[in-house]
Amino acid sequence: MIRIVAKKEKDLLFDLPMEQIMNQEIKWFWVDISEPTPEEASLLLEFFHFHPLAVEDCLNELQRPKLEYYEDHQFLVVHAINEQTLKAEEVDVFFGANFIVSFHQTNLKELDYVYEYVKKTKKPDQMNPMQILYKVMDKLVDTYFPILHRMEDTVLALDDELELEKPKLINELFDIRGEVLRLRKTIVPMRELLYRMLESKRITISDKRKAYFHDIYDHLIKLSETLDSIREMTSDIRDNYISLSSHRMNTIMKTLTVITTIFMPLTFIAGIYGMNFSHMPELHYRYGYFAAVGFMVLIGMSMFLWFKRKGWFDQK
Repeated sequence: MIRIVAKKEKDLLFDLPMEQIMNQEIKWFWVDISEPTPEEASLLLEFFHFHPLAVEDCLNELQRPKLEYYEDHQFLVVHAINEQTLKAEEVDVFFGANFIVSFHQTNLKELDYVYEYVKKTKKPDQMNPMQILYKVMDKLVDTYFPILHRMEDTVLALDDELELEKPKLINELFDIRGEVLRLRKTIVPMRELLYRMLESKRITISDKRKAYFHDIYDHLIKLSETLDSIREMTSDIRDNYISLSSHRMNTIMKTLTVITTIFMPLTFIAGIYGMNFSHMPELHYRYGYFAAVGFMVLIGMSMFLWFKRKGWFDQK
C-alpha cells in the first residue's frame, strides 16, 4: 500500500499518482510504502533511484537503528516495538531537502497516526519533510513508554510476591531480563542515532526544530535509564530470592539436624538393648523397660529444652 502527501503552493494534496510527485510545481512530498508488494518495493531503486546499499538494507530486515549519508539523501533505520511480542519492527526512512519516503514491511499504527495528523492539519505551511520525520520518530519513541511502564509494574508485583517464594518467580524474572536485553537493542541505538542527527553537519535542522529532536533524545535517555533500573531491580529480586531460599533451606537443615541429634542417644540406647545377648543383667530386671524408656524420654526432653534455649528452633 502506498500513501502520498504532496505540497503544492499552499495546499496539501493526497494520494496523487506517483508520476506527478516529480512535477516542478510540487514543493515537497511524503511517500509511505506499507506492506509492499515486490513491484512497490522495486520503486525505491527504479523510481526514486536511492542508493542500492540502502535499498538492500530495506529488503533484508532486521537492521539496527542507524543513520547513513548518501550524495543527495540520508537514510535512517528506526524501530517500532510490537506491544504484544516486544519484537522490533523496522521502519526505513529516506529523506532529503524536499522529500521523505518511509518504507515498512508491516502496517504500523504509528505511521497511520502521523498520516492522519498531516491529513487533518490546519497549518499546511508548517508541514515539511523534517516536520514529518520528527512526528514519525516522536510517535515511535512515545510508544516505548507504556511498554516499559508495564514492565516496571510487573517487576514491582514480583517484588511483592518475593516472600511467597513462588516456584515460577525466578523464571518470570529471567523472562523479563530477556525482554530488557531485547529492548536495549532498539532503545540504545536509537539514542545514538538521535545524537548523531543533532551533532551532524550534513543534516540541516533549524534551531527551533532542533529543540524538538532534543526532546526525543531526552526521552530516549530516560528510557535507557528506566531499562537500567528495571535490570537492576530484577537482579536485586533474583539475589534476594536466592538468599531467602538459602536461608529457609538452612533453617530446615538446622531443624532436621536438631531432631537427628536428639535421636542419636536414644538410638544408641535402643541399639544396645536390642542386641539380645543372653548375659545382659538389665534384660532380667523387672522394671528395666520402664527405666530405659524413662531415661530416653529424660535425655530427649533435656536436649530439646537445651536446643530451644539456644534458639535453634527460631525461624528468623
